[in-house]
Amino acid sequence: MSSDQHSNELARFLRARRTQITPDQVGLPAGPGLRRTPGLRREELATLAGVSIDYYTRLERGKETRPSPAVVDSLARALRLAGDE
Repeated sequence: MSSDQHSNELARFLRARRTQITPDQVGLPAGPGLRRTPGLRREELATLAGVSIDYYTRLERGKETRPSPAVVDSLARALRLAGDE
């Protein structure tokens, strides 16, 4: 698999999983205003994972192609992924 395919697959996965987690599930207040999409906002997930919003946005857009294992682990914890995911 090429790095472009891998980054696009990761980007799709992150977007899909982010929409499945609500702020309430991770102990965050819903915040002001309506959400345009369901689930966590990018900023919320980045904060939970301990990465910058800019870096997370690049991952989700497929522009960052090589997240470190530590970043992947942090995102997995923030998204509450099971071991096989």
